[in-house]
Amino acid sequence: MAQETEFIIVLTTFPVAGDESGAEAERIAKTLVDERLAACVNVLAPMRSIYSWQGKIESANERQLVVKTTRDRFIELESRILELHHYDTPELLVIDVTDGSRGYLQWLKENTMK
Repeated sequence: MAQETEFIIVLTTFPVAGDESGAEAERIAKTLVDERLAACVNVLAPMRSIYSWQGKIESANERQLVVKTTRDRFIELESRILELHHYDTPELLVIDVTDGSRGYLQWLKENTMK
């Protein structure tokens, strides 16, 4: 079993269709930071996703959010993303942060405290 780390990056995507400006993704990113579920969220440029869904190959324009947070905030973060997202099964992938600058990690920790 993998050792858990204190800091994580969470990847999730949001649709672009009808929202070329990325307003929905940006609104959700701001909500996550405002609620201290994340210290920082990067909203990436639109991309094309190709995926299998319900037995068919689908494609969609999406924006990826790169969410920097702590492991102890993940359950609340996951719950909030599921509440705000309209996909049936939104992407939620967790990447362990095994190291980083002490100053940045301290800032991340301070900005995700309840």
